[in-house]
Amino acid sequence: MDYEHRPVMPGEVIRALEPRSGGVYVDATVGGGGHAAMVLEKSAPDGFLYACDCDDSAVEAALERLAPFHGRFDLRRANFDTLGEWVPAGLCDGVLLDLGVSSAQLESGERGFSIYRESELDMRMDRRSALTAARVVNEFDASELARVFRRYGDERFAGRISRAIETRRRRAPLRTTTELAALIEGAVPMRTGRIHPATRVFQALRIVVNDEYGVLERGLEAAWRVLKVGGRLVVISFHSGEARIVKEFGRTLSRNYEVEGDVDEPEFRRPRPPRLRNLTRSPVMPGEKEQKRNPKARSAQMRVFEKIYAP
Repeated sequence: MDYEHRPVMPGEVIRALEPRSGGVYVDATVGGGGHAAMVLEKSAPDGFLYACDCDDSAVEAALERLAPFHGRFDLRRANFDTLGEWVPAGLCDGVLLDLGVSSAQLESGERGFSIYRESELDMRMDRRSALTAARVVNEFDASELARVFRRYGDERFAGRISRAIETRRRRAPLRTTTELAALIEGAVPMRTGRIHPATRVFQALRIVVNDEYGVLERGLEAAWRVLKVGGRLVVISFHSGEARIVKEFGRTLSRNYEVEGDVDEPEFRRPRPPRLRNLTRSPVMPGEKEQKRNPKARSAQMRVFEKIYAP
């Protein structure tokens, strides 16, 4: 099975989860099964793992990787925001969310994630989904495209790029990754940084196609619910949008009060016990050796939370 997914910060993840015999754990973004195999090894002989991934190729690869641990895991093709539907509440000692895109997905000739490999504009993690990147770039109006590029890619030239897309698709739809990347490269000023000018737009398209922020918000809540008191939630994020959601989740559940709505006004606060403790005041970053060995890990940030109360 040709599916490469090198686990990020493996030592740090194991130290955070502290797998032990008899423990119950979740790898909610199993990828090729690297982290999952380590958790099962460290929790031998009778630790148990729930695992899932929405990518059928990842599930197939993980099944092969985890075969030696037959009987000690439940692996499903599912998005991690569905954890509460098949993992009992309050059961688990640890949950891992590794939000990175695997090398196999980036380098696949048919998935459409890579700027540098020509393929159809797809970008679906779950290929059962109807929405593709081609539909977004060819059907969203220019103002909506600009909003997507700004919100999900922090793209400073969002307006210019969206107008260029609108002009181009009047002649013919955009169909391939290389067509879109070349269009973006021609629409923005000369590149001065290390990244390709289309990088942020491709990130934004991937996030929208897969509803990544919505899945993350729902998935964090689901992960907290399946944890037992004293259990740990480990989240590895790779860009600022993910990090903002994870930090806000931690801030909200670590407060000793709650508020209705989005505005935190002191007079509307209602006291309540904190739900979790943040064990990483500053995010854990990969070491220099790992960054050299795995350049894709450079932007990784790991945060660890402990569940301290269940209402």
